[in-house]
This record gives sequence, C-alpha cells and structure tokens, in this order.
Amino acid sequence: MTFQGRVKCIYIDPPYNTENKDFIYNDKLIDNEDSYRHSKWLEHLYQRLRIAAELLRDDGVLLVSINDENCAKLDLLLEQILPDCRLGSFVWRTKDTGNDRGGNLSQVHEHILVYAREKFAFRGNPLNTSNYRNSDDDERGAWRSQPITKAHSLNERPNTYYPIQNPATGLWYPCDPDRVWAYASETIIKQAQKLRSGTIEQLIAADEIYFPECDEKDVFFYPTLAALNAAIDAGNVPVLPQKKTPLLRHDLPDLEFWVGKRIASGRPSRKHFLERKENLLSPLSSWIAGLNEVVDYDADFADELATIRSPRGREGSDSIKHIMGSNAFPYPKPPTLIRHLVDQSTNPDDIVLDFYAGSGTTGQAVLQLNQNDGGKRQFILVSSTEKTDKEPEKNVCRDVCAQRLRRVIEGYSVGKQNVAGLGGSFAYLQAVKIAQSHLQTDIRHDQIWFALQLLTFDAVEPFDADKTIHCVETDQHRMLYLQQSTPDIIEQANALLQGDTKPATLYTWQRNGVMQRIPFEHVTVEQIPDYLIERFAKGQQ
Repeated sequence: MTFQGRVKCIYIDPPYNTENKDFIYNDKLIDNEDSYRHSKWLEHLYQRLRIAAELLRDDGVLLVSINDENCAKLDLLLEQILPDCRLGSFVWRTKDTGNDRGGNLSQVHEHILVYAREKFAFRGNPLNTSNYRNSDDDERGAWRSQPITKAHSLNERPNTYYPIQNPATGLWYPCDPDRVWAYASETIIKQAQKLRSGTIEQLIAADEIYFPECDEKDVFFYPTLAALNAAIDAGNVPVLPQKKTPLLRHDLPDLEFWVGKRIASGRPSRKHFLERKENLLSPLSSWIAGLNEVVDYDADFADELATIRSPRGREGSDSIKHIMGSNAFPYPKPPTLIRHLVDQSTNPDDIVLDFYAGSGTTGQAVLQLNQNDGGKRQFILVSSTEKTDKEPEKNVCRDVCAQRLRRVIEGYSVGKQNVAGLGGSFAYLQAVKIAQSHLQTDIRHDQIWFALQLLTFDAVEPFDADKTIHCVETDQHRMLYLQQSTPDIIEQANALLQGDTKPATLYTWQRNGVMQRIPFEHVTVEQIPDYLIERFAKGQQ
C-alpha cells in the first residue's frame, strides 16, 4: 500500500529448503510424500515474490540468493512472476574448504539471481583508460588494440580463413587455424552476402587495423615449398605470441601460397578509439571474486569488465560475533558482498528492501555505503517473529536484527575497543492484520498515524499519545492528523496552518465538519478511515 512502485533494489536471502530445523526458522518446506516435493517451498516464495514485483520501480532490480540445488527451480518461478526480466546471475564462492555432497563434487558456491525492470542498469565501474594510447599519433586520438579473431576454427568458418597483408610494409600475416579472423575478406565473400560489419580491406583502408612493428630478424621467408615443409617439421614457423601455437602446418590449405612471401611474426589488431565509446563504464562480470583472488579474464578485455569482490562467507559470522558479542545468527551473508551489490544497484537516494531480513546484514550494508559516499539510501527490513515451543519469547527481529542495527548506528564496545557508529536511524514497527469489516472499530490512532506517514513521506515520526494533533512536514509539504474534531482542536489546527502557504493535508474522522472550519486554499482535508480503506483496497488489487 505504501511502497508500491517505489523500491529500487530488493535483496533477499530466502530459505533454501535444505530441510534444516533450528532456532531461526523451520527450513523444511518440503514433503517427500508429495508428488511435487518442492511445491510448498515454491508456493511460500511465490506469494512473497509476487508482492516484490509490485514494489519494484520501473528501473528496479530484484537480487535473490540461492544455493546450487534449488537455483533452477527458483529461476523458473521468477521467470513466471517477472517474465522477460531475467538479467542474469552472479556466482560467488562461499568458502575455501571442501563440501562433498556426493559424486566427488564439492559445492562451495552460491548464486544470486538478477531480475530487473527494463530501465535498470548496474552502475559498473569507471572505464580503465590507461590502456588507451596513441603510439602512432593517430589524429583520431587515443586507442587500444582489440583482437580481430573469433572463437571459430578453420573447419567451422573456412570463409574467414585467409592471409592479411600490411600495405605499408608488404609483410603477410597467417591466420590462426584454430581462431579465424572476425571479418570477411572481399576476396572470398559472395556478392549477395550481407555483412554486419566492414570487410578487412575496408578496415585496412580506413587505417583501423594496427600492424605491430616487426624487426627483420623476426621475418620468415621460405624460397621453396620443400623449405617450408622442412621449417614446419623443425618448428621454425610463425607462432602465436602467448600460446606458441604454430600458424603454418602441413594440413593447411594453400600452403604453397606462403612460398616466396615475407611473413611477419606478430598479430594485427583493430584500433578501438576512446572517443567513440558511448559509455565510459565497465559492465559487471557475473563472477564475484574473492578479495585476494586473481581474476584471469582475457588480457585483451580485462579492463572492460568490473568485478564485485567479496570475502568468503565467514566474514558474515565474524561480523555478527564482533558486533553482538556472540554467534547470534547462523550463516549470515558477508556485509561486504551485500554492500557491493547495493552500491552497484542504487543511487544515493534510493530505497532498499529485504523481506527476509535475518540478522540485518542488508541494513548494515546500506548504512556503511551511506557513510562511504554520503548517500541517503533508506532500508526496509521485514522479518517475522521466529519462535519455538521451547522458547516462545525468541524473536530474531527484535533481539538480533534490531539490536545489531542499533549498535552499528550508535557505536559499540568490543573488549577495550570502542567502535564508532555509522549514524542514521530506524523505526521498529510491527505489522498487524485488521479485517476490513472491523477496520472502523479496531484501528488505533498510532496505526493511522504511521500509515499516513508512510503514504506521504519516506520517514516516520513517533506517536505521542498525549497529543490530539499530530504534525510532520518537509520543505514542500505538511501533514496533520486530528484524533478528534472538536471546535477547540480545529482552532489549534488553524493556528498551525496560518501564515504558511505550502501545501498541507489534514486527515480527520469528520471530513465535512472540519472542511467548513478550515479557510485555507492550500489545505486539503481527507477522511479517516475511508481514505485508508480505499488505499488498502488498492493495495490488495
């Protein structure tokens, strides 16, 4: 009702349906006797994810953590709820130790499924431009080399297997038979063939192909076919610089073409000009790397990808123990991981929602991120009252999540060390179901006040039972709630509204009577509880 279409980022770490029973929650939403064993778990998630879809902005994103075992099932469920919104997934390694669950396969990773509205995009990282240079003083400015090959072999793409000549030096460059050229040649293509990009001849004529300098000692020359065959047998032929793969072999077609040619040992590449890049941001990689992990992307594209980094899962447990003084919650997610995800998914004024709040990791991540960049992101954490028959007072939301947030906001002590707080604040609210048929009689003034604030503002002011007029305002708007509509209370309201012409909304139980006594054009009078009933009904639709 209050946040429909307003949330930018929803991150959840739902039950994994691993059949564990502990003091946090019963994670056995499965019945081995059911024809569809996972139907209870899927229905549990479906009801919540359906609401999540309604809360997302048109540029919002939903991030869902899940284990490998249930990833495929959850992916299909999300596709049903958010069709055509699948953006991809992240994979992150949870620990360094083994976890053999059979078949000699150690499952030490989890997934984060990404479903996003059409207008969403991760922020990425600023593009690393240090590899853009201008070694040949090209008037078009700085450029970097891009490979002009593609991942197809000679047998797969024979039409793009051909020699390239540098017109300035006359040197020839053999094609790699295991990775042919990415561009067609005018000497091979058919006239009716449609090309998605220019030919290699067009790129050479436009000076967009870079031929590396080649010393005379690195030039190969074979006067006869016999000399070439002997050189192949001896391994004295051009090779790929890094892989040392020979570029000339006995089984290649038109081998006699290379007889009498001056053959270069380097690799031509395409000039990729910085000024032509429309987006100076590197997209995210789908692999979440460890803090000390070396990411071995293709060297030619390493600076074109941004990588989220995360410590192993142990950071989550260590953080809880450090803040709370004990292992108050099992298997929490690493705060660094969640902070990086929120950082990539939001702007400084956005709303972040986690409706499987657990120990409050998402809230801490938002607070840390706000401190880092001066943002004003807000978090909404939702949790149920988890309890057992043996411990009916056990309440993770109250005793772990809220306590953790208070400590990271206000600061806390660990031994003799005082840890400074991150700042910020939060309201601890409990949701109560009220049947619409009983709304008029059962709803309380404090419930009305909080609901009205959430409908109008992004924050809530406490309810003061001693006041009959409740007021909250920003620079642009003011809101008042009258518990009663007696003449003296209305006069008090007029006194508050007089002299300030910014728009105001006044909520009351007797709209008609109050409207006659409020003389200000900038004030709108709304009825309670009809107004709430109307909004609740819209929310249910």
